[in-house]
This record gives sequence, C-alpha cells and structure tokens, in this order.
Amino acid sequence: MMDEFTALRRYIEQTLKIQCGNYKEDYIKRRLLSRMRSTGTSTYTDYLKYLKANAPELEVLRKALTINVTEFFRDQDVYDLLKNTVLPDLFNQRKRIRIWCAGCSTGEEPYSIAMILSDLISQNKDLSAQIFATDIDKIVLAKAEEGIYSQKAMVKLSPLQINRHFTRLPDDTYQVKPHLKTLIRFRPHDLMSGAPVARWLDLITCRNVTIYFTEAQKDDLARMFHGALVTDGYYIMGKTEYLGRQVENLFAAKNSVQKIFVRKN
Repeated sequence: MMDEFTALRRYIEQTLKIQCGNYKEDYIKRRLLSRMRSTGTSTYTDYLKYLKANAPELEVLRKALTINVTEFFRDQDVYDLLKNTVLPDLFNQRKRIRIWCAGCSTGEEPYSIAMILSDLISQNKDLSAQIFATDIDKIVLAKAEEGIYSQKAMVKLSPLQINRHFTRLPDDTYQVKPHLKTLIRFRPHDLMSGAPVARWLDLITCRNVTIYFTEAQKDDLARMFHGALVTDGYYIMGKTEYLGRQVENLFAAKNSVQKIFVRKN
C-alpha cells in the first residue's frame, strides 16, 4: 500500500508537473510542512484532501516548491568579473557569443547580463550575442518575458542603468526596453531532462539552482553543461555550490571564490 507521503508526491507530480524526485526529499518535505502549517493540516493525507478541495492552494504550493530568490546583479563581484574578464575574453575569440542562463527565474539574471552585453556591443558594432534563458516554471518565465519590475527590484541599479535600459510606467513599475529583450530568448526547460537547450555555447550560468538537487543529479548536470559548451567555454555556479569529485576533472577553476570555471577538453 502506498504511504501518505508517496501518495501526496504523486498527486503533485501529476497535477503540477513538478518532478519531486529531482529535488532532495528533505527539501520537499520542508516545503510541504510549511504549507501544512499554513493550511492547518496535520498529516500528508489531510493536506492531500485539502489540495483536492482547494484549487488556489495548488498555485501557492507550486510557488513554495519552485521558490525563486533573485535580483538584478546579485553577487556584484561575479558580474564585475563577467564585465571585465569573461565576456571580453569570449569576444576576443569570436564576434558572436551564445549564453545559457539556466534556472533564470523571473529574469533578473539574464537581463543583468544583457545590460553588460549591451554596453559592450554599443562600443563595437561588430559584436553580437544571444542569451537562452530557461526555467522549469512557466509562470515565472512568463513574468521574465514580460520584463516588468517593481521599484524595489531596481535598488541595485544606478540611475544611468535605469534610464538606459528601462521605461518607467504610470504605476511606477519599470519595463525592460526592447534592446535588451532582443538579446534574450526565454524558453521552458527541465534541467533534469538530460538535454541542453542548445549546444556550442560560450557561457553557461546556473547559479543557486543545484542546492536542491541530489549529488548524482548535480554530477549529471555538470556533464550535460560540459557537453554543451565549446572548448574553453565558461561555466558559472552559485557561490555555495561546488563540483562533485566525479566531475571536477571536466572543468578548470578560473576563479574558485566566485565559482567561475572553464571547460576542459
């Protein structure tokens, strides 16, 4: 007979199309217990009944399971290295570069990279770039593609950046200007699918996403990224993330503190 947790997990997978097996079980259980406390349910069975009877809770649970913590230019040191080292190095090798922002959430990371690219390209019209921005959550992806952000989201941006890259709307929100949007293609993508969004990529950023994955899944992801990158392509992880022993030989550290790596052959 199926236990309570398994029954709830299967319902979530079938209804929300979220593969719970792609996350650590402890992480899933912590998120579920948080929602159970909020809904006044005490067992997995009770919460499953609540889910079936209260459709709005499904969307709340989706957000809880695919929690997205993001902001423009999160970890400024990483973006300084992108601006001053990584992107100039790539443009020295070729005039057009291809970038994958994996797990892009509501879009702040790809737009931050696009701002840097826009500044570089404006100085040399021979340069061009394409960013593939992906996430498994189609709802946050739609928000990213819309490109409208609150004043709070703009706190790390200078007045010059805001004026150049955003249009202020009547309700005091800010919309990304078309010149940034043309650099980015937003697509739904499951990192556990085993297939990259594209190949012959020059740079992959996947930051603060794999902390919820098992060790085996992290290794599979690193192998997939390795296969998708060109020789000497860059891979940037989150500061708290690391390459497992089974895959650390695939990359050389360019900056071990900021978790910037280069693909080995």
